[in-house]
Amino acid sequence: MNDAQAVIDRLRRTTDSIVGEADLRTRLESGRPLRIKYGVDCTAPDLHLGHAVNLWMMRALQDLGHTVVFLLGDLTTRIGDPTGRSETRPMLSPEEIEVNATAFLEQVSLVLRTDPEVFEVRRNSEWYDAMDVATLLGLFAHVTQAQLMARDMFRARVAAGREIALHELTYPVLQGYDSFALRSDLTIVGTDQLFNELLGRHFQQRLGADPQVVITSTITPGLDGGPKQSKSLNNYVALTDPPREKFGKLMSLPDDLVETYARVYTELPMDAVAALGSAAAVGGPAARDAKLKLAAAVVTRYHGAGTARAELDAFHRVFSERAEPAEMPEVVVGHEPLTTLELLAVVRPGDSKSELRRLIRQGAVSVDGTKLTDAEAAVQVADGAVVRSGKRTWHRVRRN
Repeated sequence: MNDAQAVIDRLRRTTDSIVGEADLRTRLESGRPLRIKYGVDCTAPDLHLGHAVNLWMMRALQDLGHTVVFLLGDLTTRIGDPTGRSETRPMLSPEEIEVNATAFLEQVSLVLRTDPEVFEVRRNSEWYDAMDVATLLGLFAHVTQAQLMARDMFRARVAAGREIALHELTYPVLQGYDSFALRSDLTIVGTDQLFNELLGRHFQQRLGADPQVVITSTITPGLDGGPKQSKSLNNYVALTDPPREKFGKLMSLPDDLVETYARVYTELPMDAVAALGSAAAVGGPAARDAKLKLAAAVVTRYHGAGTARAELDAFHRVFSERAEPAEMPEVVVGHEPLTTLELLAVVRPGDSKSELRRLIRQGAVSVDGTKLTDAEAAVQVADGAVVRSGKRTWHRVRRN
């Protein structure tokens, strides 16, 4: 697909807005490989389907020969992005930054091609570590206090009487200059980063370069129908989730979000997307079948059609026939007596005690089919016993 308008139309499926669309068309028509800026702070990554919307648009452009410049903001991470923060972020150590940078590279490679022809890794410490104070002050001279205070989150802090540290005010300036330093043609971001990337256009114009195009991507509600996907709200599908977990989470989606998720998170044709939305609106078995097709399409995108078919079969076997999954993770326990709560803490070590107690109260915990409803009761667990906790989580117990 080399036709410029066809490329833009493809991107538009998951696009909220395009700043500089005419420039994008001209650059695509030129035949020159574009440099696509993808900047991240090196905080702990936990990328989910929402983040991957941008990655899949970049991947489509990579497949046409354009280059993603993966910018690790190792210098700006030391400042901390103030976006969405009511308080100053804690600073990370250089060691933490390096660990997070490696993890970021591993996760984006689940979508992006990383062959050198279409992928370049840079760090903004390359130019900032070598920049003297006079040059840095010269950059600051291109931005006014009024421009910075036009940002809603800075105004909100002032209105709430909360402090804004000076280094936080410099963050958008530094991120904006990154676009000039990288010779960015295009960046694809969430709407929360639009302010910073428009400063990138500002710097490029002030310093004599062509301004980058800025695409903001579609943001969907989380799995619970509430705010956008978030780790803190546990309403997201992580890129690193195994296929079964992706499948199961998507089956919990509210019916009215099926069409939106199918449009944004799959490559299904738009007539098929509309058909899923119509089926989900009917409710009942039709909605369930629509979610099955949605879940299979998402799993296909990340893990292949064969894995999607296997997960679809497993779902039917477990939930329609009420059978246990053929394979399940194992946990090891000692021979000392355990309460229900202690056993559950072994099989779900990442959950809080309050969450574990909630599962027990709801009758969602069983051993070999027998429900456990008393958190403090002693429980006998034989070697090989099956513990079910929640709708789609099983573990087999092994005694050491």
